Amino acid sequence: MAFKVTDVVTRNSRLWEVFKAMPKIELHRHLEGAIRVETLVEVAEANNIPLPAYDAAFLRPYVQMMPEDPATHKSFLSKFSFLRQLFISEEVIRRITAEVVEDAAADNIRYMELRFTPYAQAKLMNFPLADVVDWVTDAVAQTAKRANIKVNLIVAMNRHESVEIGWEMLQTAIDFMDRGVVGVDLCGNEVGFPAEPFAEIFDEAHRVGLGVTIHAGEWYGPENVTHAIERIGTRRIGHGVRTVEDSQALQLALDSGVYFEVCPTSNIQTGVVTKLQYHPLIDLHYVKANVTINTDDPAIHDLTLTDEYALMVQGLKLPLSYIKTCLRNAIDCAFLPEEEREALRLEFAPVFEELDVTTEY
Repeated sequence: MAFKVTDVVTRNSRLWEVFKAMPKIELHRHLEGAIRVETLVEVAEANNIPLPAYDAAFLRPYVQMMPEDPATHKSFLSKFSFLRQLFISEEVIRRITAEVVEDAAADNIRYMELRFTPYAQAKLMNFPLADVVDWVTDAVAQTAKRANIKVNLIVAMNRHESVEIGWEMLQTAIDFMDRGVVGVDLCGNEVGFPAEPFAEIFDEAHRVGLGVTIHAGEWYGPENVTHAIERIGTRRIGHGVRTVEDSQALQLALDSGVYFEVCPTSNIQTGVVTKLQYHPLIDLHYVKANVTINTDDPAIHDLTLTDEYALMVQGLKLPLSYIKTCLRNAIDCAFLPEEEREALRLEFAPVFEELDVTTEY
C-alpha cells in the first residue's frame, strides 16, 4: 500500500502552520511531476486528449499515488503517461510552467531550482528544443517576478535515452545560461542504465560553469553514488538515500562535502524505502551528512514542501533544529553566485530565529 503524507502529518496543526508561513527553499522539483490535475482535465477536454475520466476526483488515481497503489517505481512512473500527453502547444507549456511556479510561491518557497526535460516536452509535437526552453524560461521569469519567488532552471536528461540526446540537452542548457538555466541533471531509471556513457557530457558542463546534479542511490545501490562523486565530480546527488547501505560510499560522500537532495515521501511511495521508520534520512541526520529536503513530484505525491517539513518532525521525529540545518545546506549548495547566496542567508536569518522559539509539535 502506498504511503500518504497525511498518514502522519497533521495539516493545519500549529507546527504545520509555522512551516506553511515560513520561507522555504526547494532544489529538487520536476516540472513534469508538478502539473495540476485540474489543468490536465481542462486541457484534455478542450483538445480532445483521451483520458480515463474528465473529472479531477475520478482522474486522480491515474496521475497520483493512491493508498491502494503498490509502492514501486513502476507504479510511480505509470502516473506520468497521461501527464506527458499535455505538451501540445506553446500556450499549454507556458501555462503549466506558470502554474508550477505559482504553486511553489503559494507554499512560500522563496527560492526554487526547477528541473525539466526539454526533450520530453518537445517530442510529442516535434517542437524545436530551443522553442520549448524559450517558452519555459520566459514563463518562469514572468511568473516568478509577479509571484515574488526566485526560480532557476535545471535541464535534465534521461539515462535510458541516447547519449546524443544528452549532448543536445547540454547544448540547450548552455544556450540558455543567460535566461536562468543554472544546471544539468541526469535522471531516469538507474537499473540497467549506468551514468558512465554520459560522463563526458558532465565534464563539459563543469567546464562551462553549469551546476551538476545526478540522480543516484535511489532505485539502485550506493555504487552509483560513488561513481557520481568520483567520475562525474558532482557536489549534489538527487536522492542518494541508499548511500547509507555502504559505509565506504557514505564516508566518501561525507569527505567530499556532497549534498543530498532528499525527497522523503517520494522515497516511500516509489518503494526505495519500505517503511517511514526505516527512512535513511534518520541515518543521514545521525552522521551529519549534508541534506536538503524536497518534494520531487509534488502533484503525483499529493503534497507540498510544507508537508515534507512536517513529516520530518511529526513522522520521523527529527528535531526542529534539523529544519534549519537542511535550509542552510540548501543555501550553501544552490547553483547561485556568491552574492545571491549571501542575500539568501540574510533573508533566512529571521526564519532560523523563529524556529528557535517554536516548540510545539
